[in-house]
Amino acid sequence: MPSPIGAAGETFWRLGYEGASIADLTAAMGITPQSLYAAFTSKADLDREALEQNRREEGAAAGRNLAGGGHVIEVIGQLLRASAHEFTRPGRPKGCMISTAVLTCAVENQAIASHVSALRSETLALLESRFRQGIADGELRAYTDAGGLARFVGAILQCMTVQAQDGASEADLLPIAELAIDEVGRHRQPSG
Repeated sequence: MPSPIGAAGETFWRLGYEGASIADLTAAMGITPQSLYAAFTSKADLDREALEQNRREEGAAAGRNLAGGGHVIEVIGQLLRASAHEFTRPGRPKGCMISTAVLTCAVENQAIASHVSALRSETLALLESRFRQGIADGELRAYTDAGGLARFVGAILQCMTVQAQDGASEADLLPIAELAIDEVGRHRQPSG
């Protein structure tokens, strides 16, 4: 059974920020609206807390993969294959909570949308940093566009999360991951 914050996070993940009502959240958390507001002051604060918990738990694997050792192409391969698995795990919402948390919203919710956008930007920065390290280590060609490659992998991850939400299985997502790994592999520095 998830913690109250975990239950709120799953509700936001499943219904979206605007789709998750206070009644949905309090029912999932097993608390009253008064308790929710006493603990978090607002729905946006609860969502920020749920996003942080998701980053520490569900999302931490991506950061560990990117920080791990090994050739950059192997690291990206592990990230994409693991994402295909994680995005389709049974018994929880599909896709990635941060990738789809708040893509569009009402003007009054722009602050939380900006917060989530910043979280997605952090992932792109981690990807770009790992590609730059791969260039510096001689794993990738010197002329590789690290920023462009990071955005490409980020786009693939976001595509996979949307397809998972639309019902794609792990078996459906793995070929996408393999094609992306092949594209990243095109930038491998030939041994020589």
